[in-house]
Amino acid sequence: MMYQALTIAGSDSGGGAGIQADLKTFGLCGVFGTSVITAITAQNTKGVFDIHQIPPKTITSQLHAVVDDFSIKACKIGMLGDVASIQAVYDFLVQHKASVGKLIIDPVMIAKGGANLLQENAVTALIKLLPLADVITPNIPEAQVLTGLSISDDDSLQLAIDKLHQMGIKGVIIKGGHRDDEWCRDWVSVGGSRFFVEQRRILQSGTHGTGCSFSACLTAQLAKGVPMMDAIKDAKAFITHAIANPIKVGGGINPVNHWAGADAIKARKHLL
Repeated sequence: MMYQALTIAGSDSGGGAGIQADLKTFGLCGVFGTSVITAITAQNTKGVFDIHQIPPKTITSQLHAVVDDFSIKACKIGMLGDVASIQAVYDFLVQHKASVGKLIIDPVMIAKGGANLLQENAVTALIKLLPLADVITPNIPEAQVLTGLSISDDDSLQLAIDKLHQMGIKGVIIKGGHRDDEWCRDWVSVGGSRFFVEQRRILQSGTHGTGCSFSACLTAQLAKGVPMMDAIKDAKAFITHAIANPIKVGGGINPVNHWAGADAIKARKHLL
C-alpha cells in the first residue's frame, strides 16, 4: 500500500520551506505527497520578496481534485495567508473533513526572516479553523498571537495550552525553538496527556523550514498509521537531526537537511 498525504500551504521558490519542504519530507518518510497551493512566494534563504495569493475558487478546485482521486490519510495545513483562503479551506473541511484523515495545522504567521505570511485581519478566521484540527503546532510567537498571552516560561506556556483547549482545539504542540534555554523543549498536550519532548539546543544557522518540516513529518507518520505519541517523537527526532546537519546553499539562513531528518526516522524504525 502506498500511503498518501496532503499539504495545503504556500510555495517557497527557494525550496527550503512551504510546499517544497513538505513534499520532500513526505517522500523521505515513505509517503506519497499531494498538494494544494494557497500562495506563491518569491523567496530564498535571504527573505520573502513578494506574495501572490491563489484565488479561493482555485484553492477549492485543488482540494476537490485531490480528494476525488487520492486516499488521503493525513493532511497538513501551513501558510494560508488571508481571510479568503482560510474561509475556502474551512468551508471545504466542514463538508469533507473525513476525506483528509488526520488534520494537522501549523498556524504559519511569520517567515524565518521576519516577513508576515498571515494578514493581520486573518487571525480571527484562523482561530475559527483551528478546532477542526487533530493537533496544531504553533511556535511561541504564534501561540502568543492566538491566545493573547505572553509566554516567558513553562508556567505561562501551560496557561497558553489551557486557553487553546478552551478555544475548542483538541491537540496542541507548542514548539520551544524561540526560547533562549539550553534545551529546546516542545510541550505536547494531546488526548488528555501533557508532556514535553526536548533536545539540547543546536547552535546552527540551518533553521529555514523548521516549522514546516516538523509538522510535515508528523503528518507523514500519522498517514502511515504511526500512533500519535510515537509520531510526535519521530517528528522531534526528524527536525533535530535536520537542523544539526544544515544544507549549505544560498547566502542567508540555511535550510534544514531533510535527508538527515529521514535517517533519524529510519533509526527509530518508523520510516516505512
